[in-house]
Amino acid sequence: MGSLLYWAVLFLIIAIIAAIFGFGGVAGTAIAGAKILFWVAIALFIISVVASLLGRGRI
Repeated sequence: MGSLLYWAVLFLIIAIIAAIFGFGGVAGTAIAGAKILFWVAIALFIISVVASLLGRGRI
């Protein structure tokens, strides 16, 4: 999951740099990718926490 957050931050940085240089389309696409990766990482984290809590009582 750490790599998903890495890519989300990377896309965010690309979006900021593209916005500074005036590439609106690239910035919009990069920020959309960053948002998607961020929410996927959060969803996977929540799923793994719930699975860990449910499976804790089993041997």
